[in-house]
Amino acid sequence: MVLAAALILNSSFVAGVTPSTSTNSSSTMKSASTVLYLDIGASVSVGVQPTPRAPKGQPTNRGYANRLVAAEAAKGVALRLTQLGCPGESIASMIHGPDPCYVAPDTQLSDAVVFLRAHHLARTLVTIDLGFNTLNVCFNKVDIDLACVNPHLVVLGRQLTQVLRVLTRAAGANVSFIGLGHYNPYLTKSTKEGAAEIFAGNSVIAMRRMNQTLRRTYRSFNVPMADVAEVFKEEDTTVVRLSKKESTTANVVYECRFTWMCAAKPFGPNIHPTDAGYQAITKAIVAVLPANL
Repeated sequence: MVLAAALILNSSFVAGVTPSTSTNSSSTMKSASTVLYLDIGASVSVGVQPTPRAPKGQPTNRGYANRLVAAEAAKGVALRLTQLGCPGESIASMIHGPDPCYVAPDTQLSDAVVFLRAHHLARTLVTIDLGFNTLNVCFNKVDIDLACVNPHLVVLGRQLTQVLRVLTRAAGANVSFIGLGHYNPYLTKSTKEGAAEIFAGNSVIAMRRMNQTLRRTYRSFNVPMADVAEVFKEEDTTVVRLSKKESTTANVVYECRFTWMCAAKPFGPNIHPTDAGYQAITKAIVAVLPANL
């Protein structure tokens, strides 16, 4: 099955997207309520998308963190954004390094601790977007080793527990944490037959297990998790008829809209969200924001 061009190109692409740096603060907005916002994680946390300058992807100022700042500003809450995320970051590299964004002995985790201690009394929101790059080693082109998944999820849970323990100990009483679940970019492979279709089916199992591990780990620290899979409609398997001979499922249509996996070269296939996808992630975060932010 092949998706129609209209679905594939529905990615809200904007030419010349301005990239952001890995550490960036939004300008302070005049408001009755100002909150620090620390955004940590991997590539999705810094809004990576393919752009004309970097077709394989680069950080942009159109990610969920930037959109959350705008959404809260409309409510009269000024979020002062600091982004520490690093493309390609795993939980292990966040703890120990090395990665391309930090020079030893600094790591993303150590910089996050410095930030939290420096602003110990401030009202602060922290979003944590980690996990996918820890599990992604089990995905190999059109093959997922399900025997690899469970051991890596054990490691993921243990490492994320370590990160959360360090962050919560460094945080003051006015800090609110939100963890992020993950979408499954590999659903779109179900549009092909054979090995790719099997890969897509196995990816559903693997990503469900990962989100369960993330939710369980965040819950152990009383941290809510934004349900990204839900806003990406990943459980919606309603048949969508594209033509007399072609059909797919609704979750694949959403995945094509919310990621670059269905985009034509040179921008696709790319696992990162589109503008619409980042907006959907923002919606998932807003749904679990604390009322007293």
